[in-house]
Amino acid sequence: MSLPLLEQLIEAFRVLPGVGQKTAQRMAYHVLERERDGGQRLADVLTQSIERIGHCTQCRDFSETELCPICASASRDRQLLCVVESPADRLAIEHATPYRGLYFILQGRLSPLDGIGPRELGLDRLGERLAGSEVSEMIIATNATVEGEATAHYLAQLARQHQVRPSRLAQGLPLGGELEYADRGTLSHAFGSRSEVP
Repeated sequence: MSLPLLEQLIEAFRVLPGVGQKTAQRMAYHVLERERDGGQRLADVLTQSIERIGHCTQCRDFSETELCPICASASRDRQLLCVVESPADRLAIEHATPYRGLYFILQGRLSPLDGIGPRELGLDRLGERLAGSEVSEMIIATNATVEGEATAHYLAQLARQHQVRPSRLAQGLPLGGELEYADRGTLSHAFGSRSEVP
């Protein structure tokens, strides 16, 4: 016997990250009580997105076409390749920096306990790309977590194997931050990575 439609709707909302039973219930009730048109639009766009959005064959970002707009652009610097964990990280860099190179999206990070190894992150494809392109510098922009650091180390070795210079985003204290509020790991890393004042 299948669940009633309302319970199916609540369970469907729970597929989203950070959405528990109560939040899913509120979402379902809101759509049914006040946003039926919005709910229908969401359903339509979600269906189309699942059917038509795949991955760029070059960088692995989400794309409706074989090559995403960034990879297809002739104005991007093809000597620079920035490796990030997720499309959200790529979007943050695009919005906050003047970076005009290309990207490679891992869609995760190395995590052997979760069964995520080099193959799942497309690192074989990244190796082929480094071997057959004009990339001279690979900017490693993984997160400063244990898995992110392990991934960065692996990526640096991969870059060196292909005579590509690996670089890592600077990490440490945020602009405008105060020392007393920095956590121990951030402060230790910032202190250890200090540079000469010009």
